[in-house]
Amino acid sequence: MEVKSADFVISSPMVSMCPADTKPEYAFIGRSNVGKSSLINMLCRHKGLAKTSATPGKTLLINHFIINKEWYLVDLPGYGYAKRSKKEVQKLDQMIRGYILGREQLVNTFVLVDVRLEPQASDMDFMNWLGLSSVPFSIVFTKADKISHTKVMQNIEAYKAKMLETWEEMPPYFITSAEKGTGRDEVLDYIEQINKSLLSQ
Repeated sequence: MEVKSADFVISSPMVSMCPADTKPEYAFIGRSNVGKSSLINMLCRHKGLAKTSATPGKTLLINHFIINKEWYLVDLPGYGYAKRSKKEVQKLDQMIRGYILGREQLVNTFVLVDVRLEPQASDMDFMNWLGLSSVPFSIVFTKADKISHTKVMQNIEAYKAKMLETWEEMPPYFITSAEKGTGRDEVLDYIEQINKSLLSQ
């Protein structure tokens, strides 16, 4: 897929305020500081599209971007950020879950995972919740340029082993680097495949 246009549409504090549109939506979510904004900007080849920040946990709203006037990329707030009050965490959690469970246009959720780290409880809990809620999702391993290729593959094998303790099979996954552009074509082609299958239904 070639990204010809990528435009910010709206930031919404709740699912009821999201665009009244039927175009397919692809949500991107992960723990704070996983490199979500950098990945979104890399996918769209648009440096300032999603605002990157040195401070984790900056995204507090549901951000919609329209891609090629055909589908929405949705930037969701991160989870697992410890420096928030319990009330703030609950509010964000409600907003995220409200969007994921209540948004009919959502066709796939990309869960971003830092490939340098061993499986984190917050990631596993979130993916288990998606599975139990029958929400289609894929894993995007980020920051693959920060360690050697061998280490990347070792860490992914460890991740697979951990997931297969409770899952029958591994969901689709992608290896990415925002710095190097790794995985860009694979993620966009996957979205294009889903879009084509939706059109043929």
